[in-house]
Amino acid sequence: MYRYPRPPSSEITPRHVFEQRRSLMKGMAAGIALGGIGTSPALMARELRDVTETDFGQDLSPTPMDAIRGYSNFYEFGTAKDDPREHAHQLQTDPWSVRVEGLVDNPGTFAVEDLINRFQLEERIYRLRCVEAWSMVIPWIGFELRQLLKAVQPTSEARFVVFETLHDPEQMPGQKEDLLDWPYREGLRLDEAMHPLTLMAVGLYDDPLPKENGAPIRLVVPWKYGFKSIKSVVRIRLQKEQPTSSWQAVRPEEYGFYANVNPNVKHPRWHQATERRVGETGRRKTLMFNGYEAEVADLYKGMDLEKHF
Repeated sequence: MYRYPRPPSSEITPRHVFEQRRSLMKGMAAGIALGGIGTSPALMARELRDVTETDFGQDLSPTPMDAIRGYSNFYEFGTAKDDPREHAHQLQTDPWSVRVEGLVDNPGTFAVEDLINRFQLEERIYRLRCVEAWSMVIPWIGFELRQLLKAVQPTSEARFVVFETLHDPEQMPGQKEDLLDWPYREGLRLDEAMHPLTLMAVGLYDDPLPKENGAPIRLVVPWKYGFKSIKSVVRIRLQKEQPTSSWQAVRPEEYGFYANVNPNVKHPRWHQATERRVGETGRRKTLMFNGYEAEVADLYKGMDLEKHF
């Protein structure tokens, strides 16, 4: 039976705060203007009501909504942490669809509203660890990626799953710069993509995803560094060959394909043993696999995690 992750005692929220968590979260979310929220009529009409609360991260203290929206890496809108919030309002998220293709028996193009109606949404509070050594705790709303993959039925040859972000420099002015070879691409091994922790998120804090955080649909892989959790996904492809992800292509000495949170692997520019959680003072110890070691370590049994970083 699958067990929900259990955080260390240092991250456990006091009981009186935990008991008020839902009301606090709703109040914080309601206090944010919706101008930057993904405004698909189907998402707004549903108001993400049919969401199953789970035990994922119930003892963690979520990062405030305003901090999540105001501090992010989404280079399609600029390289500064506040650029996504400044510029993402121009992104048109309605209509939006995701194409699933490649080594599958049932390829197709799926409207976001069809996905959120087809698959059960859950709230999961996950840690997020950036390779830049800052972190957050985010209450995502989404569905397990494996549900979608099972629906399209990967063939026996499929080994990897490749994700692609929208490419539209008029809506995403950062794509006019040559920082990366656009569109942004990321990849997972098929078994990683099929893991029950791997989420396709469509909301956070009881609301649809803000545009600056990857509206209307993004990947969330909580045991990997944040750049693996690709935003504003438009295409998913299953293939036999291991893909090269966008950051891996431009700086392979810094960004490996696996990108597992591993405090023992040094980064040329950022010390990985500790992290700064946004909104807190001081630093905390970085946990192996971002605290999900018990759930995912078996995926990498026998691998040299310093070589396959």
